[in-house]
Amino acid sequence: MTTREHDTSVYEQVQASSEFQELKRRFRAWTFPMTVAFLAWYLLYVVLSAWARDFMGIKLFGNINVALVFGLLQFVSTFWIAWAYARHAEKKLDPIADKLRHEVEEKIQ
Repeated sequence: MTTREHDTSVYEQVQASSEFQELKRRFRAWTFPMTVAFLAWYLLYVVLSAWARDFMGIKLFGNINVALVFGLLQFVSTFWIAWAYARHAEKKLDPIADKLRHEVEEKIQ
């Protein structure tokens, strides 16, 4: 067996392992719902901007209107999601990924 074939079989073994499947499950369980939620939130902003102009034009204070606040909240929610994902990955994904990486490195060498 060549080195390349050996490396490929190691990766295939890891991919078939229950730990790797759990890693993928945890990743998907967090990212898919969060992606749907963010896209729905963004779509709400776009739809309101296009079809609820009177509502979006309501002045809250000074020249600050609802549309501006919603637009700024898009940035806030983006940064919040990035922060929340980093915490999720650190607690739930990184320990499994580190373990799998060490196993792969041991098998390859």
